[in-house]
Amino acid sequence: MTPTPDFLAHSSARPLHWLATATAMAAVVAAAGLIQPDASATGHAGPSTAPASGPRAAAPDPAAVTYPLDCKGLPTAVTATAQGDLDGDGRPETVVAVRCDAGSGTPPHTIYVLAQDKAPGATPRVVATLLEAGKRQTATELTVRDGVITASLLGYSSPQVPRYSPDVKQLAKWRWSGGKFRQELTNSDAGSV
Repeated sequence: MTPTPDFLAHSSARPLHWLATATAMAAVVAAAGLIQPDASATGHAGPSTAPASGPRAAAPDPAAVTYPLDCKGLPTAVTATAQGDLDGDGRPETVVAVRCDAGSGTPPHTIYVLAQDKAPGATPRVVATLLEAGKRQTATELTVRDGVITASLLGYSSPQVPRYSPDVKQLAKWRWSGGKFRQELTNSDAGSV
C-alpha cells in the first residue's frame, strides 16, 4: 500500500469544519452588507454642495404633483422617474416622464422636472418642462447621472408611420446651465427602432 501524502491526511471534512466555514462566510457577507458606497461614487447623484453631515433632503414625490398635461378628462400616468441634484444646490430634484392614461394606443410623453420647496409641508411643484406632449414622442430609459438628464425618445419619421410602431430613436440630454435647462440631441436613428 502506498503511503498517503501529508496534504491529503486532513481532507475528510467533519461537521465542525463546515460549521466554522459557514460562520466565516456569514461574517463576510454581513460585513459586505454594512459597507455601502457613497452615492456620488455610484454616478447616480448629480453635483452637490450639500454639507457632509446631517440628513439628506428627500427627492420630490411624483405622486404629490398635479401635472399641467391636458388629458381631456383622463388621468395622468407617471411612467418613469429619476432623481438627482440637477442645479448644484444640495437638494435633489425628480425628473418624471408623464403621459395621459388612455388605456390603449401610445400617448406621447411630457418630461417634467420637480422641485421641493424648503418650507415644511410644502408640496413638490413642476419647475421645468423638458419635453412637450406636442412633440409626439415616447420617453424611455430616463436617468440622472452627474447632473445630466438622459432619455431615449421614440418618435415617427412621417404621419404615415403607425402610432404603435415608432421608427425614430433619439438620445436626448439636458443639463442645467446659465439658469435654465439646455438640451442636446444625439444619434437620431430613423427606421432602427
